[in-house]
Amino acid sequence: MLAKRIIPCLDVKDGKVVKGVQFVNLQIEGDPAKLATIYEKQGADELVFLDITASFEKRSTILDVVKRTADTVSIPFTVGGGIRNIVDIKRVLSAGADKVSINTAAVREPNLVEQAAEIFGSQCVVVAIDAKRVYIEKAVPDKTIVNTAEDKCWWEVYVEGGRVPTGMDAIVWAKTVKELGAGELLPTSMDYDGTQNGYDIPLTKSISEATNLPIIASGGAGKPEHIYEVLTEGKADAALAASIFHQSQYSVGEVKKYLARKGVPIRFF
Repeated sequence: MLAKRIIPCLDVKDGKVVKGVQFVNLQIEGDPAKLATIYEKQGADELVFLDITASFEKRSTILDVVKRTADTVSIPFTVGGGIRNIVDIKRVLSAGADKVSINTAAVREPNLVEQAAEIFGSQCVVVAIDAKRVYIEKAVPDKTIVNTAEDKCWWEVYVEGGRVPTGMDAIVWAKTVKELGAGELLPTSMDYDGTQNGYDIPLTKSISEATNLPIIASGGAGKPEHIYEVLTEGKADAALAASIFHQSQYSVGEVKKYLARKGVPIRFF
């Protein structure tokens, strides 16, 4: 069985790592290069760097910060945000990234996923999916509308840093990008992001089962138990986390030791 991966996430705005709750109320957490160095020393398997306002601001990824961060680490490094075309991908890879994460541009121009996979290889192409629950409603006898049970929902894809709904079903979209050549998927639960109440297990599990691609679960980690749940019950191949690492609630090493005790295959460096 392949080892499960623990991946700290560096959400970057104006050159600084930030973290919020459900994509808002961002707080500065530190310098990306410094945090990257700390997490590699703690035993992180990979790092994800997301320029979270680039797409909304319609600008390219901040390459100088990407390069400075990439220069500090030797573990695999994924970069996303503001990647709109093949030229942007080349620039990000030249700056030191090993993989690119595409979200808004993939939705706007799905052929970009296919082109990127053909040119750089599927292993280089991560499609990020920001998804928000839409509860299925029903009429009750008094003709009011109520939500059904919590699991009666679908997930809508959002773009531009979680600002713009698309009307697209996240599970259907995940299947589509698999066919286009995506090598890995990074679904983030907008409902659970930053809450530290645990991952959206049904979302992660549904995408994993629908695509059979490597899945990086994102949104909601608050303790090692949550990471264990998403790697087992949620069928994720990797767990992305930010708040618990940035705020030193747990180190990467502590999380890995917990998972190993629970029988999860983990790589120690």
